[in-house]
Amino acid sequence: MKISGSIALVTGANRGIGRHFAEQLLERGATKVYATARDPQRVDLPGVEALRLDITDPASVAAVAEAAGDVTLLINNAGIATYTNLVTGDLGKIRLEMDTAYYGTLHMIRALAPVLAANGGGGILNVLSALSWFSHDGANAYSAAKAAEWSLTNGVRLELRGQGTQVTGVHLGAADTDMMAGYEGDLIDPADVARAALDGVETRAMEVVVDEWSATVKASLAADPSLFYV
Repeated sequence: MKISGSIALVTGANRGIGRHFAEQLLERGATKVYATARDPQRVDLPGVEALRLDITDPASVAAVAEAAGDVTLLINNAGIATYTNLVTGDLGKIRLEMDTAYYGTLHMIRALAPVLAANGGGGILNVLSALSWFSHDGANAYSAAKAAEWSLTNGVRLELRGQGTQVTGVHLGAADTDMMAGYEGDLIDPADVARAALDGVETRAMEVVVDEWSATVKASLAADPSLFYV
């Protein structure tokens, strides 16, 4: 699908990668961009239509789907990282990770899929992670939730194919956002993430692997796990 002339909805658009998505959509000629956040007053990008949205609240999702009945491109970007392990970590935080990455994304897709169908099919872009493919001690709840979201992405792609909706997943390593504050490794420019992802939408890519680290992790899936977890 083409970005120019599209009507897009971006979750978590008040900062980080989500804000770059909204900005670049406008630059690429999107007719309208709904920029959503739990507090819409924190959306400070000129030219967008800010909407209140908590993707973990089905009533909030339903309200946004009703308000944005002209959407042709859904970008599921909203996320959370609690840096929680599975065995001894707080179950509330583990559930929050899953409620956000998996159930929140699923709520959005279930609510907007009929809208996309009515508007010609359109597209969905899910922001995933290199951690969809490996676990990291100290953030295992995030890895589990992103792995589930990756599987969800592949599943809904099959289910929505009949209505003409293309579904793209984007994987990245660590981006220079508030979520990664304190991280000491190399950081990707979030603008580059948004750019690569939107390029993938326009070329009908099923999956966008943004950086070399993510490509290396994906390639390791075909090898013995002991070679990766050393």
